[in-house]
Amino acid sequence: MATQIPGLRRLRTATAAGLCLAAGAIAAMAAQRHTLDSVNERLEQLEKHALTQRQANLAMQQRQHWELLSKAIDDPELAEVLGVFEVPVTDRQRRQYLFANALYTNLLCYYRIGNMSKDEFFKRVRGTFQNPIVRDYWYATQQQRASLTGTEEAELGHLVDDLLLQLDEADTDEWWVVGDPPLDT
Repeated sequence: MATQIPGLRRLRTATAAGLCLAAGAIAAMAAQRHTLDSVNERLEQLEKHALTQRQANLAMQQRQHWELLSKAIDDPELAEVLGVFEVPVTDRQRRQYLFANALYTNLLCYYRIGNMSKDEFFKRVRGTFQNPIVRDYWYATQQQRASLTGTEEAELGHLVDDLLLQLDEADTDEWWVVGDPPLDT
């Protein structure tokens, strides 16, 4: 039988223990990594579901808004409930303003659910506001928008206000080139 040096035996034992410890640590880290990957995947699924749910909620809100406006457009007595304009309006103007509100709200909804970029919103609003009735509606509801602060809707309202100012000051009939589209953020 060969005689072993006691220090060498301890070194082998320590090395083996160190290797076992390292292997255990690697296995634990791999398990933690797997758990973290699973948690991240689940969070991504939840975020995607939340975004989808938000879009569905906005679409439902848009549908309900249109149903209410449709009733008001069809029934002058109901339209009087929504008659909160800065200036006196006739029944005809009220119906036109309610429809202008529906057009603008539709663009707003499309932007909010991600169906168009801010640049596309700007370009479509620029076209929509070529109609003098839509502009009159916008000016007749200015104080209502003034109460919106710090919201996405307020920001887009300011974008429209700035665009209308630029359109009014433009010395060209080529309205489609007036104003600088916003940077999408």
